[in-house]
Amino acid sequence: QVQLVESGGGLVQPGGSLRLSCAASGNIFSINAMGWYRQAPGKERELVATITTSGNTNYVDSVKGRFTISRDNAKNTVYLQMNSLKPEDTAVYYCNAEILLSDATLYPYWGQGTQVTVSS
Repeated sequence: QVQLVESGGGLVQPGGSLRLSCAASGNIFSINAMGWYRQAPGKERELVATITTSGNTNYVDSVKGRFTISRDNAKNTVYLQMNSLKPEDTAVYYCNAEILLSDATLYPYWGQGTQVTVSS
């Protein structure tokens, strides 16, 4: 059994910052890529940022220069530092991890989602 537990969402004013965390636990052998996605009301879920085991990152154009994804491999945790937040960043944010289990199977796992609301 594997769980991804997110934290750090909330309400923030435009221009403010938030830091999301997502910790994986359970029957984990190793974790490959990790990432953050978001889904705004009435819209499809979209990729926000990804990070490989070696630290290579990728961002959607709308967050480049404002968001930073990082990970702590020893803690099986991925972070998303969000600066200069805009109302259009309002969404439920989900973390994702490609996890290799001890039986050598590889599965994508999702967190439960955390609400980020940017509003004055």
